[in-house]
Amino acid sequence: MARSCESHRRLPLLLMALVFVVTLIPKPTYGEASSPNYMIGVGSHDITGPAADVNMMGYANPAQNAAGIHMRLRARAFIVAESSSSNGGQQERVVFVNTDACMASTAVTLRVLARLKDRYGDLYTEKNVAISGTHTHSGPGGYLQYVLYIVTSLGFVRQSFDALVNGIEQAIVQAHNNLRPGSIFFNEGELLETNINRSPSAYLNNPAEERAMYKYDVDKNMSLLKFVDEEWGPVGSFSWFPVHGTAMNRTNELISSDNKGAASRFMEDWFAHSKVGRPSVKDNASIKLSSLSKQSLRRKSSILGELQQVTEETAHNIARSIGPSGGMPTTRMASIMHRVRSVFTNPLDPPFVAAFCQSNEGDNSPNVLGAFCLDSGLPCDFNHSTCNGRNELCVGRGPAYPEDHFASTKIIGQRQSDKAIDLFQTATKKVDGKINYRQAYVDMSSLGVVLTSGEVVSTCPAAVGFSFAAGTTDGPGAFDFTQGDNKGNLFWRIVGGALRVPSQEQVNCQQPKPVLIDTGEMFTPYAWAPAVLPIQILRIGQIIILSVPGEFTTMAGRRLRQAVRATLLEKGGSEFQDAHIIIAGLTGSYSQYITTFEEYEMQRYEGASTLYGPHTLSGYIQEFEKLATSLVQDTDIAPGPSPPDLLEKQLGFLPGVVADGTPSGVDFGDCKDDVPANSSYKAGDTVHAQFYTGCPRNDLLTEGTYALVEVLDATAKWQPAYDDDDWSVKYLWSRPMKYSTYSFGTVEWTVPESAQPGVYRICHFGAYKRLFGEVKHFTGTSSAFVVTI
Repeated sequence: MARSCESHRRLPLLLMALVFVVTLIPKPTYGEASSPNYMIGVGSHDITGPAADVNMMGYANPAQNAAGIHMRLRARAFIVAESSSSNGGQQERVVFVNTDACMASTAVTLRVLARLKDRYGDLYTEKNVAISGTHTHSGPGGYLQYVLYIVTSLGFVRQSFDALVNGIEQAIVQAHNNLRPGSIFFNEGELLETNINRSPSAYLNNPAEERAMYKYDVDKNMSLLKFVDEEWGPVGSFSWFPVHGTAMNRTNELISSDNKGAASRFMEDWFAHSKVGRPSVKDNASIKLSSLSKQSLRRKSSILGELQQVTEETAHNIARSIGPSGGMPTTRMASIMHRVRSVFTNPLDPPFVAAFCQSNEGDNSPNVLGAFCLDSGLPCDFNHSTCNGRNELCVGRGPAYPEDHFASTKIIGQRQSDKAIDLFQTATKKVDGKINYRQAYVDMSSLGVVLTSGEVVSTCPAAVGFSFAAGTTDGPGAFDFTQGDNKGNLFWRIVGGALRVPSQEQVNCQQPKPVLIDTGEMFTPYAWAPAVLPIQILRIGQIIILSVPGEFTTMAGRRLRQAVRATLLEKGGSEFQDAHIIIAGLTGSYSQYITTFEEYEMQRYEGASTLYGPHTLSGYIQEFEKLATSLVQDTDIAPGPSPPDLLEKQLGFLPGVVADGTPSGVDFGDCKDDVPANSSYKAGDTVHAQFYTGCPRNDLLTEGTYALVEVLDATAKWQPAYDDDDWSVKYLWSRPMKYSTYSFGTVEWTVPESAQPGVYRICHFGAYKRLFGEVKHFTGTSSAFVVTI
C-alpha cells in the first residue's frame, strides 16, 4: 500500500514524453470561431503571498494577520491582438490582468512593466497593459509603495510584492505564448441579490432627476467577454460586476480570494467538468495517443466503478490498515505535481480561465441583507451607520446570516458564477473592430478642472477625513469616529496634527471634509499617498474598457461612462454607436475612492476617502474625455508626469523566520492530532488532521499546495482529490505562543456533496528552517478514513 505523497522521480522523462506527444495531436476545428478576427491568448498563475504573520490588506485591522489559506490567489490575464498588422508594423494588442488582490499597486505595475520590457521590448508597455485587483480584503498586504497603505503590515513586505510581480508576469507570459487565432463574444445581463448600496444616504444626495434615470441605487449589470480559440474552442471568460470583496469579514485570518475568486474557482471547475464546446483530445489524436487516452479514461472509470462496488465494511478494513506516514523529506516539486489542478493533470488540454473583475464598486456591499446593530438586532442609524452613537456595533449581514461569512461568500460567489455561466453559454454578439488604446499619467494633487458651468477649480493634495477612520458597515472602524462627520473633533485634530497640521489652503480646498491626516503633504520617510496616477482606455472593437486607479461609487461610475460615451459619439459618430463601456476599477495604481460632488458633501466613508477634494470626479471625467478624443481622432496625447518609483526606499519591519522546531523525537510532517481511528464521514461532515510544521513564509509553495485530500484508487494508488485551492479545504496555521519555534498545520476538509464514496487520507506539504540552516521540504499523511454516501 502506497504510504508516501511522492511520485515525481521520473519528472524529466515525463516532460520529454509530454512535449513529444503534444506535437502528434492533429488540431481540431471549432465551428463557432471558424472565422477568427483576432489573436487571443489567456493565462493564469498563482500569486498567493505569505500565509503567516502578514497583515491582511483592506480592513486596516492590525489584528487581522494571515494564519493559513482558504483559497489561493491567482492572476488571470488575456491578450487580444490584431490578426494582422494594419500599418505594416507590429500588431496592435492590449493586455488585461485580473488579480485576486485588494488593488493594483504602482510599485507592482512598474516592476511588471520593467520585466515585460526585458522580455518583449516595447511590445507591452504602460500604454496597453492594464493590471487590476478584485478587492479581496483577505490577501497579504505590504505590497504598495505609499506609507498610508502599509502601516498595519509593519511596512513593506517583499514576499507579498514578489508573489504578485512573479505571478502577474507569468500569467502574461502564458497568455502571450498561447496567442492563437480566435474570436471574442460579448454578453451582458442583470444580476440581482448580489450587491446593495452601503451608503444610501450619500447616494440620495445626488439630484433626483439623475437618480430617476436608474432603476437601482447600484449597478446590477454584468458584462462578459467570451474568448473562443479557433481550434480548441472556449478558453476564457472575463466578466465585470461591481461588488466589494468584503464578504469575508475583518476577523478572517485565512488567505481568501473572497467572492470574486470563489466565482472564478466555481466557473473554472464547471468548465473542467462540462468542457462546453471543447473538442475531445482522444477524438483528434493519433492511434497511439488515442490508445493512451482511452487507457487513461478506462482507468479513471474503473477506479470510480470499483470504489463504488466496494462495500462499506471492506472500505473500513482497508482504511484501518493505513496509518499515518510520519514526516518524510520531499522536494518542492512534490506539492506542485500533486495539486489537483496541476499542469500534469490534464497536460493535453489548453487552460480555461474565468476571471471576475471589479468595476465601480465604491459604495457596493456583498452584505445584501443590510446593516444591523450587534447589541439590539435593529437596523443601524441611516445617516451615520451607528448604534447608539457607536459605529463599531453596526455591521452588514451577508445572505447566509446567521451562518458565518464563509457561507455568505460562497453564495455571493456562486451567484456571480451562475450568471457568468449563463451569459457565457448564450453569448452570440461577436466583437469586431480595431484594437487601440490611450494612456496618460495625471497629477491629481493640483489638476485644473473646468466645470460644465465654465468655472475653473482645482483638485487638492491628498487627504483623508474623519469618517475615513469610521470604516464602513462591511468593516467598522474603532474609537468614536462616525460616518457623515463633516466637523471632526479637537482631540483627533490634535492627534492628526501631530503627524502634520494641514495648511489653511488645504483645509479650504478639501471642504466640507475635515482633514484628519494630510497624507498628500507628508513625505517622511517617503510619500504617504499618491499624487501622479495612470488613466487608460483599452479598445477591442466595440468594447471600451476604462482603467481607473481607484474605487468609483455607483453614480460616479455612471457619470464617467456617460461622459466618455458622449465624447466617442461626438468625435467618432456611428463607429461608436454600439460601444459598450466597462469600468475596470482598482487598475494600474490605487488612490482610494471617487465620489460625486454631492456624495462628497455627505462625508460618509467614501467621501472622506476621496483624496483629492470635491472636484476629484470632475477631474477624472475631464482627463478621460481627452483620452477618448485622442483615441477617436488617432492623435497623440501628452504622457504626463511619471509616477515615482519608491521601491528602493521601502522600509519593512516584519521580523523574518529565525528557525522552526519540533519536540524531541518528532519530525516535521508527523501527525499531532490524527484522524480518529475507524472513522467515516458523509457530505457536510468535517475531517481534521493536525501536523507539526514549519512557518509558511519559508516557502509559499507557489503553484503547489500545503493541504491535500487524497483518495485511494482501484490500483491501490493515492490520487489527488482536493487541495488548498478548493472551497471545501482549509489550511490553518498556528503557534502555541507568539514567539514559539513550534507551529502546527491543521487541514480541515468539509466533505462536499460531490465527493465519491471511498477511502481517503489527508496529506500535508511544508517547509522548515533550522537556525542558520537552509530551507528543507517535508510531507506527511494522516491515517486513512472512509467517506460514505
